[in-house]
Amino acid sequence: MDDLIVERAARIAEAELSNALPRRWAHTQGVTQHAVEAGRVLGQDANLLVAAATLHDVGYAPRLAATGFHPLDGARFLRDEHGADERLVRLVANHSFALLEAEERGLREELASEFPLLEEPLLVDALVYCDMTTTPDGGRTTAEERVAEILGRYGDDSVVGRFIRRAAPEIFAAVGRVEAELAAQPR
Repeated sequence: MDDLIVERAARIAEAELSNALPRRWAHTQGVTQHAVEAGRVLGQDANLLVAAATLHDVGYAPRLAATGFHPLDGARFLRDEHGADERLVRLVANHSFALLEAEERGLREELASEFPLLEEPLLVDALVYCDMTTTPDGGRTTAEERVAEILGRYGDDSVVGRFIRRAAPEIFAAVGRVEAELAAQPR
């Protein structure tokens, strides 16, 4: 994928998030920066990771929130309004173990049938790593601190709280795999 996908992703995310949700936009910018750095383990898919990182939370934009489940709303928007690359759309739809949250919301079959998970483990893990090591304000954090922050913000018994508790072991494992790949790469 060329640089155009990255530029297009940045324009779309900024248009949808920067004014409506400035804190979400700050998080998105931090996730994108992580993706630029983590992309070195992905070779030709580095730009795809950066584009997915830039667009992963676009479904939070108020005008896009049809179901209230941002991965699904964002993926549908990218597919339907922008004709985005299928792999990109599937990454956005399934970022950070969204299928587990979809299950909590009664949307598992809808998400899985419309946007099947990519069978590209390192690419999927890299997006988890970028999202789950970035604070809501775009700073760096550990996956453990990020999960704790999400639980604190949403509460243990909320849909998001139940999801993040279930997903935490998978999140930590994905982050660990990417950190190991990054450590093994020459700088």
